[in-house]
Amino acid sequence: MAPPKGKTPAAKAGSKGKKKKTMLKFTLDCTHPVEDGIMDASNFEVFLHDRIKVQGKTGNLGTQVSIERNKSKITVVSEIPFSKRYLKYLTKKYLKKNNLRDWLRVVASSKEQYELRYFQINQDEEEEEDED
Repeated sequence: MAPPKGKTPAAKAGSKGKKKKTMLKFTLDCTHPVEDGIMDASNFEVFLHDRIKVQGKTGNLGTQVSIERNKSKITVVSEIPFSKRYLKYLTKKYLKKNNLRDWLRVVASSKEQYELRYFQINQDEEEEEDED
């Protein structure tokens, strides 16, 4: 049944206001592997630039998504909806491509930041020595 004339549905009435811009800022901290020399932050920045999809297309960052590197920290700033989980996915993909996935893991250190950490292998070795 159609709504009576002269009245608008509630859903359309609320959509007339301006949408506020949401600035999403995510940081990837690669300090430990970069300091140890097993990873190159500039190479990782180029990888992200080539692989991040905007509206289903790679290389379509435009002004909506920007990637900045400050020494060993990479910051992704987005004006459109952007998933933090997508950055973790791309980071793991980069690590696998460079055969670093066996030694490094991606850990959320805060709500808007990921950090690359080494796996804790020392505990396993100590347990094996105790068994001998």
